[in-house]
Amino acid sequence: MYSAFAPGRVEILGNHTDYNQGLVLSAALELGTTCRGRKIEEQQYRFRSEGFTKTYQFPTGQTLQPVADWVDYPLGVLAMFIRRGFEIPPFECEFSSTLPVGAGLSSSAAIEVSFALFLCRLCGLEIQAFELAQLCKQAENEFAGVQCGLLDQVSSIFGKKDHFIFFDCKTHGVRRIAMPAGAVLLICDSTVRHELTSGEYNERRYSCFEAAEKLGFKSLREATTEQVVNSKLPELLKRRALHITGENERVRLAVEAMKKGDLAEMGWLLFESHESSRRNFENSTEELDELVEIARKIKGVYGSRLTGGGFGGATVSLVEANRAEQIAQELVEEFRRRRKLEAKVLICPVGDGAVETEDYLPNLSGS
Repeated sequence: MYSAFAPGRVEILGNHTDYNQGLVLSAALELGTTCRGRKIEEQQYRFRSEGFTKTYQFPTGQTLQPVADWVDYPLGVLAMFIRRGFEIPPFECEFSSTLPVGAGLSSSAAIEVSFALFLCRLCGLEIQAFELAQLCKQAENEFAGVQCGLLDQVSSIFGKKDHFIFFDCKTHGVRRIAMPAGAVLLICDSTVRHELTSGEYNERRYSCFEAAEKLGFKSLREATTEQVVNSKLPELLKRRALHITGENERVRLAVEAMKKGDLAEMGWLLFESHESSRRNFENSTEELDELVEIARKIKGVYGSRLTGGGFGGATVSLVEANRAEQIAQELVEEFRRRRKLEAKVLICPVGDGAVETEDYLPNLSGS
């Protein structure tokens, strides 16, 4: 029996910047997905999940096709391994997770990465860290149909306890930056679910590409806020582009704030990011806006914003460590009073990246 664990991630700053070759600040969580499995005699690839009753079976030697369910994430990874010429023996595997699905914490990448590590162990393969992230991204893009960037997979693989991950999506540089002392992350799941394959995510992506093309750039990473403001872009494209250029600037400022231990500055940047999501990118919801507004008024909250793709899901807040439990309670109670919904709050320690959880660790060079 082989077993691998991959964490979910929380996006601190850099919303939708990854596919625009921008800058992102993220963190791996201690919450994540575990894949356990073994070789079998039957000529089948068999997938199960604790969260679902249906078992999926696919005959070996046949072309794999999406089935529009959770299994597309690991199935896509399997298809990418086979495409690269790796010989995959018949197996059965089962997934279990401590991540809330649909909350914007990248449960899909955790599935992909944990399964990829499982396959490495099963087949005795050694794949370097960044190559593994790219393979998992390719699976999500080409098989599951979500045109995500590399942020989720990189965060899941390169995480380090009590450190944020600074990722340059253009140069593919990865740096770990120590979290400010005295603060923790509080993630609040609105319980309003989102489905990125529904089209909203991809529409925002194409709008960014169109804006970059009209500005004469290969990507919005090359643009500044001043250039966008002074451009003749249509109003909608201008707002989309302003969100991306603003996020890149906020990530840079956040790195400097962390070096100084300036939690107030970090918090202000989070609030500014959410306002841009609400106004410019329009990927927030009334529930997420409400959670951020409530957080703004609670003592000990430095900053708060939506996290992940948006259109539902969760917020992330930077809060005083010694008041985290009280803040969580106040947030849930006020949200219940206002929206008649039960939000779920997680006080999340920042954890390490993906690991093989038994006696073998594939060669994740640089991780």
